[in-house]
Amino acid sequence: MMGMKRKGLIVREPFASMIVDGEKVWEIRKSRTKVRGEILILSGGKALGKAELVDVVGPFTPEELAEHSEKHRASLSFLREYSGGKPLYAWVLRNAERFARAKRVKIAKGAQVWANVVVEDE
Repeated sequence: MMGMKRKGLIVREPFASMIVDGEKVWEIRKSRTKVRGEILILSGGKALGKAELVDVVGPFTPEELAEHSEKHRASLSFLREYSGGKPLYAWVLRNAERFARAKRVKIAKGAQVWANVVVEDE
């Protein structure tokens, strides 16, 4: 039986693990998103877990975001470099859950933020 097609957010490590372990509740991006609801957290060709994307807040400067480091776990120097002088947004995540075993997924070439993926059944 084929797996179900789901929307996945591509996140670099160590941030992907921090999200699915509930240690990071804001994912910092350079744009807003209209996506809401349950999403997969993808890293290294695998779905590590899932979370609910419930809101987007901002825009923020790196300095403003640095005041909320317990939510996004990024340093001021990282935020400054990442922003490149552009405003940043916090994508608010809730109810994160790590899968017992990461699930292999196929991510289309060139996908950088979102990927529509099929998660193979166990």
